[in-house]
Amino acid sequence: MPIFNEWLDGQVGKTYFNFINGEWASGSTGETFEIFNPAKKGQVLGYFQASTEEDVNQAVQAAHQAFKSWSEEPGANRGAILMKFADLLELHSEELAFTLSAEQGKVLAESKGEIGRAVKETRFAAGEALRVEGSTYPSEVRNISTTVMHRPLGVVAAIAPWNFPIVTPIRKIAPALAYGCTVVYKPASETPWSSIRIMELLTEAGVPKGVVNLVTGGGAKVGNPLISHPLVKGISFTGSTSVGLGINEKAASLLKKTQLELGGKNPAVVLDYEDAEYVAKQIVSAAFACSGQRCTSISRVVVLKEKSEEIIQAIQKELKKIKVGPASDPESTIGPLVSEDQLNTTIDYVNIGKEEGAQLVYGGEVLTDGKFSEGYYVEPALFTGVLSDMRIASEEIFGPVLSVQEVEDAKEALRVANNVKYGLAASVFTRDLSLAYQFVNELECGMVHVNHGTASQAHVPFGGVKESGFGAFSIGKTNKDFFTEMKVAYLQY
Repeated sequence: MPIFNEWLDGQVGKTYFNFINGEWASGSTGETFEIFNPAKKGQVLGYFQASTEEDVNQAVQAAHQAFKSWSEEPGANRGAILMKFADLLELHSEELAFTLSAEQGKVLAESKGEIGRAVKETRFAAGEALRVEGSTYPSEVRNISTTVMHRPLGVVAAIAPWNFPIVTPIRKIAPALAYGCTVVYKPASETPWSSIRIMELLTEAGVPKGVVNLVTGGGAKVGNPLISHPLVKGISFTGSTSVGLGINEKAASLLKKTQLELGGKNPAVVLDYEDAEYVAKQIVSAAFACSGQRCTSISRVVVLKEKSEEIIQAIQKELKKIKVGPASDPESTIGPLVSEDQLNTTIDYVNIGKEEGAQLVYGGEVLTDGKFSEGYYVEPALFTGVLSDMRIASEEIFGPVLSVQEVEDAKEALRVANNVKYGLAASVFTRDLSLAYQFVNELECGMVHVNHGTASQAHVPFGGVKESGFGAFSIGKTNKDFFTEMKVAYLQY
């Protein structure tokens, strides 16, 4: 894709700074770290500040100072700024998609879809600025009114992962601003590039100085002091369950609020259907989008034995349509993995699956010939003969690996689907309305999708249970439960 390549050639190798109190600033040490193109691993995309606790403190102080005026800004004004920001995201969607694909690896169609989703979520959040509803109660005493209000929480730490470096931070920043909070944002060290443009567009939209701040760097030197800072009132984190548990433990000891979006081991339960090809298309799309590096990826197919052969064949047919390649190739349908570590982890699990006795019936090979030698490419893998006690059936891989488990009946399917520590999302395929309602009610997860893949919507609460999430669901009106705190007023008249 000449336009993409030409754009990238003109952008690589620059140095970028933190964004604190409306100004671009170098880190306190002057040290930087580099990020690379996962599709062309020798290409340095840019240099970013290796920040420290001192930089975090400056950003938090700026957010704290900005909080009073921003929290008192009328909701209509906050919403108008967010609407303008959404328009700017849309206006610059091609440039943002190029940046996203270059640093994360996903193909341009997926990057454009991510930006479109960010636009929708921002517009919904903008409307929420005028929907911060309270309530009144009848009083037990004459001449006293009782009112419950929701006030902005304060300074929020937003910590985002590398798999969705545009929509995930915006999913945190937009509602924070809508509800009157200020933000210190730490992007993942693998993908900080698109965050630079997000800050520029927020400023162009009219966000005042100090309301949103960006600090780049590692978790130990940036994330930990950000979480522990006494002026930070809440932490919105998306990432691995292990890191999220550590954040929650620290936050709980300091009585800080948390909103945690964590890992998943999401099943597609196949009970009955009219069209096996449709089911396979839905499963494969949900399993291998973002090269399987998605918390809501389907990673397990739990299927009745009598249906398994047909479903496996349909999935294999659908897998053959996938074309692995760089975003610069318009025919690519999935890109490389984000890093060498992620590639090695994926291959380790492929080997574990074979050692455990599962049958690798498709893919699972590292691609190294020709253009593939430049990036972290792997052919999507499909395992059959998988049992619940196998690691590939119970542990989050975060790569393009799909397992098929056979069951005797719907009762066993429900037990197998729930037999993991995670509870984020699930899909159920059935024509039986009674079975559909049973699985919706009894699956141990935060989101259930009937007769389609694990695709959520931009105005509906998003989150998980068990070790997949904690605190208020993000997206939708449930964000109010995290970004505001309740206050009760008794007024005598």
